[in-house]
Amino acid sequence: MQGEFPYEQVTPWLEEPTDRCPSLHSELRADVAVIGGGYTGLSAALHLRRQGVDVVLLEQGFAGSGASGRNAGHLTPTIGKDLPTLVRVFGAEYARRLVRFADEAVEYTEDLIEIEAIDCDYRPSGNVVAAVHPTHEKRLRLGAEVARKLGSDVEFLDTWAMRDRQLPAAFHCGVLEERGGVLDPGKYVLALRRAALDAGVRLYERTRVQELSDGKPLRLRCPSGRVTTDMAIIATNAYPPPAGELRRLVAPLRVSLLETQPLRSEQLRALGWPGREGIYTSHEVLESYRLTERQTLVGGSKVVRYAWGGRLAKGYDRQAFRSIESAYRDRFRELGDHPVARFWGGWVGFAPDLLPLVGATGQNRNIHFGIGFAGHGVAQATLMGAMLAERMFGQAHEWEDALHRRHLRWPPEPLRWLAYKAITGALAVVDSRTDRRARSNPLPGSEPQGRRSDRREVVA
Repeated sequence: MQGEFPYEQVTPWLEEPTDRCPSLHSELRADVAVIGGGYTGLSAALHLRRQGVDVVLLEQGFAGSGASGRNAGHLTPTIGKDLPTLVRVFGAEYARRLVRFADEAVEYTEDLIEIEAIDCDYRPSGNVVAAVHPTHEKRLRLGAEVARKLGSDVEFLDTWAMRDRQLPAAFHCGVLEERGGVLDPGKYVLALRRAALDAGVRLYERTRVQELSDGKPLRLRCPSGRVTTDMAIIATNAYPPPAGELRRLVAPLRVSLLETQPLRSEQLRALGWPGREGIYTSHEVLESYRLTERQTLVGGSKVVRYAWGGRLAKGYDRQAFRSIESAYRDRFRELGDHPVARFWGGWVGFAPDLLPLVGATGQNRNIHFGIGFAGHGVAQATLMGAMLAERMFGQAHEWEDALHRRHLRWPPEPLRWLAYKAITGALAVVDSRTDRRARSNPLPGSEPQGRRSDRREVVA
C-alpha cells in the first residue's frame, strides 16, 4: 500500500522527455560506447562528440532518470567523509590534491553551465555544513581550520554569524563552502541531454546493456540489439555495471528526499534564509536542505538503505519517509505543520573510502569507468565525464592524478550486509543522541542580542 505517502516513482524535478529517443533495435558500430546517461555519461559523450568521435550512448531509462535527476541539487566541493579524516588516512599532500579536484569540479560545472547557456536556476550561493546542536561546534571549527590549510575557500560561522546571515534558527553554527551553490538537477541534466543530441551523439533510451563481452573489439549485448566498439565507458555510478568485476568497487545505497508544498510569503519571511544557501548537517549521516525557485523546501537524506547482494534497495520506504519528515519538522519549527507534497529518492554509489573512482579494466584495458561519487556527483560526475573522454585519446586528464590510489573493494556477502548493519546502526545511535539534544535545546534565535561583530570568527 503506497497511499500513506505521496511518492514519486522517478523525481519531481523532471518528466520523461517528449522527444524520447528510440530503443536500440539493430546492430551497429561506434568508436566509443558510453553506458549510462547521467551527468558522467552525457558529459563524456558531449566532450567526445565535440572532438569528432562517433559516440553511442546507451541508457536503460531516459537520460537523466537515474541519480542525476533525483538528487537535491547541491553543487558542492565536498569530498570524502570529511577533510580531517582524509588527512589522517591519506596525508596532507594527497588530501590537498583531493580538495583541488573537488574545487575544480565545481568550477568546471559552472563553466559548462555558462558555455552551454544552461538554464537550470543555478544560484552560486555556497553551501553550509551546519550544526543542529552546539556539541558539533568543535568538529566544525576543526574542519574549517583543516580546510583552510588545504587551500579550500571556507568561512567558519559562529552562532552570531549564522544569525547575521539570517540562516534558519535551528542551525547553531556552520562552515560556509563559498564555492558552488544550488541548482535544478532536472533542468541541468536535460540540458546536457539536449546538448549531446544537438552535437550528434547517438542516444538510445530504454536500452539496458545486458552483457559486455571483453576483447578487441568490445561487444555490448542489449535486449534487441548489439554494439561493437573499440572502447567503452561505464558511467553507471550506483547502478550495477555490466562488467562484473566492478561490482565490488561501489555499493549502491538508497536515500530519500521530500519536497514541501510551496511556502507562502509570510512563511518565507519567518524562515529568513535570504541567501538561499544549501545546507547539510554535520550528522554522521547528514541531512540536506535547500529552497527551490518554485518556493518549496527540499530536504532529506539521513536514512540510507542497502539491499542484499548489491541490488538496488526499494524506493517506497515508509520508515525512511517518516524519519526525514520528522527531521524536517524539527529543523523548521517556524513552518508549523506545513504539508509535505511528495517523497522520492535515488541510489548513491559509495566506494569503501567514499572517494570517486576512475580507471580501466578488461584484458586490453579498453573498458574505462568513472563511478562512486558518494552523493557529490553534480560537480564531480560532470568533471569525470571530461576525464573519461580524455582517456579515449590515450591521455590522462590533468586532475586524474588526484584520484589515483589503490582501489578498495567491498567484502562479499554476508560480510557486506553485516558491515552495513553494524556501521549504520552505530551511526544512527550517535545521530539520535544529537537529535534528542537538539530538541531539548532552545533555538539560537532566542539568545540575547549583542555586539555580533565582536563575536564572529572567520577562517578564510
